[in-house]
Amino acid sequence: MTPVLSSRPMPRKDFSHANYFPGTTGNPFDVVLHVLDRIARLSDAAFAALLILISLLITRGDATTTVIQLTFFLGDWILLDLLPRFNKSFGPAKPPALMLAILRSPFALLPLTFNLPLQIIGTLLVVYGFWIEPHTIHVTHQTLRTPKLKPDQTIRILHLGDIHLERITNREKQLIELCRSLKPDLILYSGDFLNLSYLNDPIAQEQVREVIAQIDAPLGVYCVGGSPAVDLEDLVPSPLLDGAHWRFLKDEKIEIGDLGLEIVGLVCSHKPFIDSPKLQSLISNYQLPFTILLYHSPDLIYEPSDAGIDLQLSGHTHGGQVRLPFFGALFSGSLYGKEFEAGRYQVGGSTLYVSRGIGMEGAGAPRVRFLCPPEIILWEITAQQNSQTATYPLHSVGGAG
Repeated sequence: MTPVLSSRPMPRKDFSHANYFPGTTGNPFDVVLHVLDRIARLSDAAFAALLILISLLITRGDATTTVIQLTFFLGDWILLDLLPRFNKSFGPAKPPALMLAILRSPFALLPLTFNLPLQIIGTLLVVYGFWIEPHTIHVTHQTLRTPKLKPDQTIRILHLGDIHLERITNREKQLIELCRSLKPDLILYSGDFLNLSYLNDPIAQEQVREVIAQIDAPLGVYCVGGSPAVDLEDLVPSPLLDGAHWRFLKDEKIEIGDLGLEIVGLVCSHKPFIDSPKLQSLISNYQLPFTILLYHSPDLIYEPSDAGIDLQLSGHTHGGQVRLPFFGALFSGSLYGKEFEAGRYQVGGSTLYVSRGIGMEGAGAPRVRFLCPPEIILWEITAQQNSQTATYPLHSVGGAG
């Protein structure tokens, strides 16, 4: 049975005096990425020497433990370096290899009978997190009932987000096939087309256009731009979407046929105090039809709730990419922290879904996913009688369909 409507407890926050904003240059995560870029530029010899130094320091020069530790350090480096050669992902190997070396180091302080099995488990996790999970797209099924549609009407909407393409891999081929096999009536894309490392790469740009050309739906495909640091003004919508059948929405709303369905597409600055007035200017005071806000970040959710918008489709956080049981994302690129990290939420009368996305972070960030597989979301929006009380599932992280 569908759980009864609930509201999120966290109050609205005023971010007008914040110093840093997600998805923009200069924020702490962006600074970390620049540090990781410097590590990526180290020569192979210098990086190998760094790994040797770490193993010597953590093992205090014990020859056996040093050799074991260094073997696993180098094994990680090799596994990561092979990813592009097998057309899996295309990030630098050295920054994540250094992170893994740091994560492995405390276990070297344990007796060998504990250290060795834990290091082997670590290698298995590396294989899973870098080679397996990021490359299998899950389909998350969601339903929403509303009195705003015509009786017996159902609209199937596929929400995509955060492709972050580097090169076409099996993941993008899966995406194209799933879009065809699921047969949605309408496809909505919530931004971030290219990987941060490949913004000015002509091959990546052409391959994004190749993917876009193969994704369509009877009622069309509508999209918005993503983060300002990723979907640059001189790339999105033009030239990246030039000649494409996808309709780019730039602070505008559009009615879909005579279905009583309206899409509002809003440019995301990651600054709610700037984007909120733009949203208000697009929403009239009269009774809204069933209205979907397509906006890259979840951080604007309180404004759609006030405006009477029924559903907000967002992404940006990638669900954190790395999640722990009972804790969730280690990091979420949201002004609200972990409050809206991934999945479905109810805020007043508005439903918010934050997609885990399809691709991964760029620059020196690890091309890894753990307990956070890529996803696309298939919505079935169905009619209900006005006399019924709307019901919605409580927040969940979502899962495979």
